[in-house]
Amino acid sequence: MKKTGLPAIAVLSLLGLLAVLTLLAPQLLREREDGRLLALSVLLRDTDSSGWNAARQGMEQAADELGAELRWLTLTVPNDTREQEELLRREAEGGADAVIAVPADPEALRSALDRLAAPCPVVTLECAMEGSAGTAAPDNGEVGRRLAEALLEDWSGGDVLLLDNSGDCPETVPRLEAALEALTAAGVPAVRGTALPEDAPPAWVMTFEDGATRRAAAGKEGAEGFALYGVGASTAVTAQLERGAIAAVAAWSDYAAGYLAVRQAVQALRERSRPLDPLPFSIVRGEDIYAPENQKLLFPVTS
Repeated sequence: MKKTGLPAIAVLSLLGLLAVLTLLAPQLLREREDGRLLALSVLLRDTDSSGWNAARQGMEQAADELGAELRWLTLTVPNDTREQEELLRREAEGGADAVIAVPADPEALRSALDRLAAPCPVVTLECAMEGSAGTAAPDNGEVGRRLAEALLEDWSGGDVLLLDNSGDCPETVPRLEAALEALTAAGVPAVRGTALPEDAPPAWVMTFEDGATRRAAAGKEGAEGFALYGVGASTAVTAQLERGAIAAVAAWSDYAAGYLAVRQAVQALRERSRPLDPLPFSIVRGEDIYAPENQKLLFPVTS
């Protein structure tokens, strides 16, 4: 009985192995086809990339793990929509497998994407773009709402100035609008402005992007003047938060954003992508800056 059973067992084992290999074959072939380094172009909307150090480290880590190489491209004029469109066309036609972009104008960039002769996956940072392969960003409306809630916890009367730099940073639009809605619902007078008044600034100021937060903090005289609520996790913003020049910030990991953007681009090329969840973020006050979870966010240790 044992002798007659062995061939049957061997045949069943062989059939099982063949079934497994059949299931794995498409994936193994795809991995072999993807053996070359993938070329990913990163299109910024700035004239330099110094403000993207943390995101760049995250991108480079993901690229190293996933077999990709990065090409960083900046604009000659900040937020030049036409130049960014031209860079997208040039990179796609020049052999870029995918593009990671910080849109100067999401609608214009989408139109440029639609006009490409060959499809090219585009993943965006900061703000969503219709037709993209994914977006590595927080829920921008939720960022504004929760930042407004932090201000409401402290508010003792007076107008709130919402600094609007949406012309340069489209992601700030839903942040500002959600903050304005929350403040208005609470009966707090809020006004929009593009700059701090030179004399008699309001007692309360909100900003919605790292650069605007840095500039507003620098405009304060010491830690006095107005109470500032902003967005950002850069070294400069963290230093101002620590000194008390900023009351609270909405912060998330730019390193994680960069890492996820590259991973999403690679997965889109390998037809394994799924929608990215919004990046988690925290509202951080100065007194909580050294809490363990905030230290990891504001003082990331990278190799």
